[in-house]
Amino acid sequence: MSALTEEFIRFAVDAQVIRFGEFVTKAGRTSPYFFNAGLFNDGANLGKVANFYAQTLLDSGVEFDMLFGPAYKGITLASATAVALANKGRNVPFAYNRKEAKDHGEGGTIVGAKLAGRIVIIDDVISAGTSVRESVELIRAAGAEPAAVLIALDRMERVGADDALSANSAVQEVSQSYGIPVLAIANLNDLFTCLSAENADVAMTQYKDAVADYRQRYGVVANK
Repeated sequence: MSALTEEFIRFAVDAQVIRFGEFVTKAGRTSPYFFNAGLFNDGANLGKVANFYAQTLLDSGVEFDMLFGPAYKGITLASATAVALANKGRNVPFAYNRKEAKDHGEGGTIVGAKLAGRIVIIDDVISAGTSVRESVELIRAAGAEPAAVLIALDRMERVGADDALSANSAVQEVSQSYGIPVLAIANLNDLFTCLSAENADVAMTQYKDAVADYRQRYGVVANK
């Protein structure tokens, strides 16, 4: 785990974006932790998370020309990341989509820069992969190329019903389906490492066994 990843996890816990307890996920599973990027909801925290996105993207070595944020959470994350990249000396355009096409003014579903070149899709997590699929379709329809997907947290969970779990996570399926890398600032293994650290906060370590059990039941070993 990199220093950047560890810093991000501790920041997300402090901001209560990562919470521990009992939560029901979109898949209907009872999870001992929950990640809600919607709680990066003030200027300071949004600026900090954007820096994590920007540095992760720059460190990845992925070649890109612009950013795209799927509605709705991706809109704020992509625009803030564009600002963070500019502050790091890499000024790139960004765009996002509307859920419904505008029938007046400029019309259409895309707001911002024209989709062109190699585009990184920025979102919070990948659950079912629906927003990624829609984004890839929009990008390719414009004659541009999806270069990567960048998310905050990879939950590393196998997809499917409990009695018919896939061998792959949602992230793996997206990467394999579209032939593009999925980058994450942190993943479930990183979170567990932080929970297991000798200097971990007691409020966090009490959930270590629950997270371990959840990972054992639903997790993939590593992303391919």
